[in-house]
Amino acid sequence: MKVVLRLALFVALPILEIYLIVQVGQAIGAVPTILLLIAGSGLGMWVIKHEGRRAWLALNDTVTSGELPGRELTDAATVLIGGVLLMVPGFLTDFAGVFCVLPFTRPLARGLLALLVSRRVVRYAAVRYSPSTRDGVHQIYRDHPSDQG
Repeated sequence: MKVVLRLALFVALPILEIYLIVQVGQAIGAVPTILLLIAGSGLGMWVIKHEGRRAWLALNDTVTSGELPGRELTDAATVLIGGVLLMVPGFLTDFAGVFCVLPFTRPLARGLLALLVSRRVVRYAAVRYSPSTRDGVHQIYRDHPSDQG
C-alpha cells in the first residue's frame, strides 16, 4: 500500500506541476511564466546560500556552547529542504519551499518535519527491535541467526 501511494505521488506531483505551469502560462503568458520559474530557482539558490549559512552558524554556536543542537539541526534541514524545493521548477514545489524557509512559517515546517521523523523512528524501532525475551536474553533483532533453528 505504501509503495502504491508513493508511486501515485511520484506520478501525480509532476502532472499537477505541469498543469499549474500551463494554467499560469495561459493566464499571464509564456515568457512571464518562464521568468517566474527561473526566479524561483534563483531564489532557491540564494536561500540555500544565505539562510543555510545562518543556520550553520547557529548550529555551530550551539555546539560550541555545549548545548544539544536539536532546533538548529531541524532548522538547517528545513532550510535545505526548502531551498531544494525552490530550485525544482514548479509552483507547488515553490510554495512548499517558501513555507520551509520563511522565518515566520519555518517553525510550522520544523514541527511537521519533527513529526514525520519521529513517526519514522518509532515505526523503524517497532519493526527492528523486539520486546520479547527468550531464555532471559533480550532479543534485539527479529532476524537474529539463533531464531532460525
